[in-house]
Amino acid sequence: MALLLYEDNIILEGNDSHACTIFKSYLDTCFSNKNLGPLKYFLDIEVAWGPKGLFLNQRKYALEIVEECGLLGCKPSDFPMEAQHRLALATGSSLPDVGRHRCLVGRLIYLTITRPDLCYAVHILS
Repeated sequence: MALLLYEDNIILEGNDSHACTIFKSYLDTCFSNKNLGPLKYFLDIEVAWGPKGLFLNQRKYALEIVEECGLLGCKPSDFPMEAQHRLALATGSSLPDVGRHRCLVGRLIYLTITRPDLCYAVHILS
């Protein structure tokens, strides 16, 4: 059994449904709870149930990032960045809004939860 607690949200999952039911009943005696049914979406992570277990993805979250950057119609690349890439010192003007860049990098770091193939490129950006 696994229990995930985030602010006022609790996710309880396990491979023994009887034990989960007993634990939920115990939590109901201690707290005022509302059962929302099977988990579908949590913290921008979609949860899909399949015969082999859970499948986690952030498709909607990734599309929001792409749309926010104005890249929705762009063609995808086979690989996001060449290996051993070294960034050169920029000679142009500074970014007008450094906070926006930091926010984007933070969102991309969160995206690597379900997209480990992006870790290298996001690491270089950060």
